[in-house]
Amino acid sequence: MERGNETSTTDLILLGFSPEISPPSFLISLTLLIYIVAVTGNTVLIRLIWADLRLHTPMYFLLGQLSLIDLALISTTVPKMAADFFSGRRSISLPACGTQIFFFLTLAGAECLLLTLMSFDRSVAICHPLRYPVLLNRGVRHQMVTGCWVGGAVNALIHTLYITRLPICNSREIHHFFCEVMTYLKLSCEETSSYQLGVLGASVVFILFPFGLIVASYALIFFTVLRMDSREGRRKALTTCSSHLTVVTLYFGPGIFVYVTPPSSHSPERDQGISLFSTILTPMLNPLIYSLRNQEVLGALRRVLGKLLGKCSVRQWRRNVLRLSRLPLGNGRTGSLP
Repeated sequence: MERGNETSTTDLILLGFSPEISPPSFLISLTLLIYIVAVTGNTVLIRLIWADLRLHTPMYFLLGQLSLIDLALISTTVPKMAADFFSGRRSISLPACGTQIFFFLTLAGAECLLLTLMSFDRSVAICHPLRYPVLLNRGVRHQMVTGCWVGGAVNALIHTLYITRLPICNSREIHHFFCEVMTYLKLSCEETSSYQLGVLGASVVFILFPFGLIVASYALIFFTVLRMDSREGRRKALTTCSSHLTVVTLYFGPGIFVYVTPPSSHSPERDQGISLFSTILTPMLNPLIYSLRNQEVLGALRRVLGKLLGKCSVRQWRRNVLRLSRLPLGNGRTGSLP
């Protein structure tokens, strides 16, 4: 689509998808489909965890927070991307760009920390099952989640305040479909090598260090599982852990490539492809990964669907009875129920 003429001289231009990745119309249609599936899946999972008392456990409490973060994360990029494509206006103001950067970094950092705490939750549940209710009581769970959100927000605020004050001297075109930090830096005419070291330091805190803690947690889990006598216990533990490990791989892998590897190994097309995977595809896959192999979630879904179908059947029965009661009798009068 043509770029609109309403662009302010101070606005930035989001170029969107590179033509080398895929035809833009096909990619935006696929992205919207993924967005609908992601919103539906995460909303249903949050609803199930909230409604079913059997899922009111620390593991599912953290899983509900993960779905909430994924729901917000995908919503920071896709609606703006779709609006730009269909309207033909690719401009974004500096305050709007800074806001998008802040929310994206907040949610991305909170998810890194939350995935780490979810591995800690699994290690306590498997290695210390008797102490699990005490170590992860309601107060501890809320403190853990609050720490994730606050940690992500503080990190995002520091980065946002710094990069949005950089003077833009080069082209105002951002070779991305959203305001991404490393792509935004390329617009500045100032030397940003010191800031890139700061990004690397933040990546160590929010990506590498949490990833190391996750690996250590699962090392303890696997040693404990190997010592279990029950085959069913081993199977259940490994099934739960495999879901979380899959999500960790899908999320941390792209993050390590984008924020830890040298800039020389990056290209706009490659960065966009990785961002598509981590910010759009992964939020759709997370509820599917945790639901399809989790009997407790599937059981909760069946119970909720059963209740809904039961209510629909009762309503239909009442409507049929009411309809029959209004049919005329042989003497011309309408029937009435006793």
